[in-house]
Amino acid sequence: MRKVFLAALMMGATLSTQAQNEWFKNVKFSGYGMVQYQASDKEGSENNGFNLRLVRMALEGRAHQDFYWKVQMQINGNTYDPDKSSTDIRLVDLFGEWQKYEFFKVKAGQFKRPFTFENPMHPITQGFMSYSQNVSKLAGFSDRCGGNASNGRDLGVQIQGDMMWLNERPLLHYQIGAFNGEGINQKDKDNRKDIIGGVWVMPVKGLRIGAFGWTGSQNVTNKEEVNVRMQKNRYALSGEYAQDDWTIRSEYIHSQGWNLAHTSDKADGYYALFIAPIKKNKLHIKGRYDLYREAKEWGQSKTQYEIGADYMFTKNLQLNVEYARVNDRTIKNADKHNYNMVDVELDFRF
Repeated sequence: MRKVFLAALMMGATLSTQAQNEWFKNVKFSGYGMVQYQASDKEGSENNGFNLRLVRMALEGRAHQDFYWKVQMQINGNTYDPDKSSTDIRLVDLFGEWQKYEFFKVKAGQFKRPFTFENPMHPITQGFMSYSQNVSKLAGFSDRCGGNASNGRDLGVQIQGDMMWLNERPLLHYQIGAFNGEGINQKDKDNRKDIIGGVWVMPVKGLRIGAFGWTGSQNVTNKEEVNVRMQKNRYALSGEYAQDDWTIRSEYIHSQGWNLAHTSDKADGYYALFIAPIKKNKLHIKGRYDLYREAKEWGQSKTQYEIGADYMFTKNLQLNVEYARVNDRTIKNADKHNYNMVDVELDFRF
């Protein structure tokens, strides 16, 4: 009996070791950093200084052929905000995905919400000094509904897939998921789930045309300091052409529901951008029109007109320079609506 027990124990240990080795086989460590200098002549809040925009470090790998997993940490520097002078460290990604079939994949954990083209993009390849205002306010970065700053992510489960293949290129992509609605590293506070999804077609190589929807609720404190459940509904219309080192992208987002500032329950935003190669994979010029209306009124609009360039020393080291003329009508004094910003970033990958 003792021999049988020992044999079973050794077999269990061997199987456990093999399982662990399977999960940690072909693990990849990667990361990137974004060091920033930014200056603004906005009256009353002039600033110029260096900032650690963010640093990320990630582990990812595959297991049992069909499973992909990823863990990612983020470090932010908050040198512009005197109330947030300490370094912010957070877990941004922790998920696994079953990828056996191209037309049906299942992802669970903490990851990007399936809303807009720009939200899931890498911060460096996104192309500008920040994500567009409508994505930042309406896709879960610094959301107009408040909540935890979440880099466009949430906790939940999602299915997605590519279909109708033509010459090794899918013509249709879909994705839909159920999420807590509270942002990263947060439990569900109202026990109801946000449903978020999108679909896009790719009629020619490099071109995507898509639509997204988001419906959910949130427990909030209203003007009367009463805790109530508020509904939020959003949609986005998106288009992008990315081919031969050219990028042209535009997205409109509309939101209806409660917001932290207790203003109108409606908001919207629109951006259009281009990134054009002067020397392919080396030097680019770029421009962006970026509009956000907090109350879906022109008197509550903030518009940024941006031009810039980037230079890639190597594939892992890039310099970005950008100028923005800002028209902010939320500023009460009409003489102070306009101001200028300059942003310089050095981005590196490892």
